[in-house]
Amino acid sequence: MSENTTRGPDPAQPRPAGPPKTVGIVWGLLVLNTLGSAGAKTIVPLPRSLIQMVTMGSLVAAFGLALLVNQRVRVRSSAYVLLLSLLLVSSVISSASLESGMGALFRCFRLTLFVGTLWLLSRWWDGTLTFVRYHIRAYFAVLGSVTLGLLISPGAALPDLYGGRLVGALWPLTPPQIGQYAAVIIGLTALLVIGGRTDRTSAVLVIVPSLVLLALTHTRTATLGLLLGLVLAIGSLILTSAAARRFFTWAVLTSVVAAVGFASALQTWFLRGQSQENFSSLTGRAKVWNALLAEPRSTAQKLFGVGLGDKSFGGLPIDNSWLAVYNEQGLIGVALVAVIIVVLGGVALLRPPSLQRACAIFLISYCAIASYTEAGLGDASPYLLHLALAASLLAAPARTAGLPAELGGPPARPLAKPVPKPAAARRHVPRWARGPEVN
Repeated sequence: MSENTTRGPDPAQPRPAGPPKTVGIVWGLLVLNTLGSAGAKTIVPLPRSLIQMVTMGSLVAAFGLALLVNQRVRVRSSAYVLLLSLLLVSSVISSASLESGMGALFRCFRLTLFVGTLWLLSRWWDGTLTFVRYHIRAYFAVLGSVTLGLLISPGAALPDLYGGRLVGALWPLTPPQIGQYAAVIIGLTALLVIGGRTDRTSAVLVIVPSLVLLALTHTRTATLGLLLGLVLAIGSLILTSAAARRFFTWAVLTSVVAAVGFASALQTWFLRGQSQENFSSLTGRAKVWNALLAEPRSTAQKLFGVGLGDKSFGGLPIDNSWLAVYNEQGLIGVALVAVIIVVLGGVALLRPPSLQRACAIFLISYCAIASYTEAGLGDASPYLLHLALAASLLAAPARTAGLPAELGGPPARPLAKPVPKPAAARRHVPRWARGPEVN
């Protein structure tokens, strides 16, 4: 098979104009909003109210800019955003009882702006890699702030409180957050290299520092999500891309050599100095999960949950997307989140092999793997933003034929009057040559 099948739609075919630059700014503001307001102590102490003002303000600004650039509110049909809208309705119903306090309604308002912004951006979801580049640039900027904090104050960036793991010293970011951002942009950049959509120098400048930061976070979930996600994504390209086959071969050989030569160091890094009992209980997560499942609940609480909260139970983080959704949005919320994963995965499997499909498979599989030890699939979070990117990659390419000019179609032209064809000249036939008429 030809390697060209991994390059997506034929570039010779007419396509709508790319999104305006404001769309990239909106995506960056969504990334800023999902950074959260809780984390490690920073070099310059930042009040939590100030951090929340910045993150919430970025979401309001993102919605306003998206509405400004899409004044006619033109949207594309998206099963993903539609399911998120249903999840929002379920969240409002569960939060209306105020079992989780007034903060539940505030979180519903935040989720409303988040979903509304995605609806407005869906106009430019056409199966291209534009939003992938937005995603990489935004999270690389976040990692740049982490690197700067590490250079300014290594002690604050590698505190004993987190066991010497890397945290955000300028903006409060936890090790799992940094590991997630690093893993996602490493995987996406590697796929762009395989697809020939970026040069190797630029890729090295992104991948190498991100790998260093990922190693310093000692985040096992992000590492496993990166490796397994890349295996599935590259596996979808093996039959159609020689570059994918070469990359996969070298990756396997490198992994085998590293596993044999650095087995002891890898084991020490993976265990993070934990005891066997602590490791088997997933750093204490299993105790919180068992207590949450054993909590007596009414029928309404089982169906709709107790309302959006801070993803904790008994003062301890839940650290599991499915149990967090069950606690806050009930079985209905769990069903909707499961449908989101299944629908996106099913659409990805039905698409022909392409670089866009591979990137979507990586993002979907990463979020599915991380959902076991990380919360975030039921509320505005980086995980929902990753899945939104996957949905944009799986969207059918927009065709310019039949589209109005403001959506990228050809400009309207006045119809020219049809030119009448000249009448055919009649050939003169002499009278004697004409045949007799038949009565």
